[in-house]
Amino acid sequence: MAQPNQSVVRQDLLGRRSRLEQAIASAKDDPQLTRLLTEVDAALERVDRGIYGLCEVCGEPVEAGRLAGDPLTRFCLDHLTQDQQEALGADLEMASRIQSGLLPETRVLVGGWEAAYHYEAASIVSGDYCDLLSVGGNLYFVVGDVTGKGVSAAMLMAHLNAMFRALVRSGLALKKIMEQASRMLCESTLPTHFATLACGRAASSGEVELSIAGHLPILVVRGGEVTRVEASSLPLGMFCDEQFTTSEIRCRSGDTIILYTDGITEAVGASGEEYGVQRLAESVRTNNALSPEGIIAACLSDLSTFRSAGRPADDVTVMAIRRL
Repeated sequence: MAQPNQSVVRQDLLGRRSRLEQAIASAKDDPQLTRLLTEVDAALERVDRGIYGLCEVCGEPVEAGRLAGDPLTRFCLDHLTQDQQEALGADLEMASRIQSGLLPETRVLVGGWEAAYHYEAASIVSGDYCDLLSVGGNLYFVVGDVTGKGVSAAMLMAHLNAMFRALVRSGLALKKIMEQASRMLCESTLPTHFATLACGRAASSGEVELSIAGHLPILVVRGGEVTRVEASSLPLGMFCDEQFTTSEIRCRSGDTIILYTDGITEAVGASGEEYGVQRLAESVRTNNALSPEGIIAACLSDLSTFRSAGRPADDVTVMAIRRL
């Protein structure tokens, strides 16, 4: 398991220490704030000694997702107390319920478009982002994947969800939405946090504007052919002054747009081979006469047949948008 970047951790801890000192000065030595300051100082000492991120009981690395969510964590899951394990379980259950509440309706009809999706977390919470929004007669659709796993990834997903929804409703052009979301993400998260994103705006005329930030290619199915629209920008949040580009396509009745995450394309079969974009594209092409829900169900069935037994190793999201 990769160790956290020590310089990034130090910068984050020093920022937290500064804010705590200011709060303590205002609160006149609040015991809880003083305790937190002591824990931050202890974490900084572990950074200096080169043992930050290692469990204090077994010496093995603490789970990266937990450490990203709480940089003061000192023990791996195997060495939490019973009370700590129960508290963590309750937190995860609540996080899962909150995340489920952020998802859109499973089937959406807007301005001559029909959309559906499947969203499946590999564990209790997911780092995939999926949304459908109707604004001004247009259908906005987005599928993304944030860095990390576990609670930290789920928190970043919720952050991205709130930003994207607010920016879409502000009436900005798609290019500006991407640029502002990227800057806000960059300024409000650690340097190691970013998100790949594929999104679009579908108008009632059939015109579709697409933007892909470091994400897997969007698939456009027209009749018996599948066209890939490749990423043209870096992931969101990598740099605060990123510029983004968009492309335009025109869809006719029966054309379908497919967005997905790497939980599908990187799924591994019994032979050790990955499922891949090409197999997904072929499944979509073969089943394009079906409804969006039908296409998704057929793709998931093919994926299940291909994949080794057991639960998926990564979050799985797939979305289909059909021109009626």
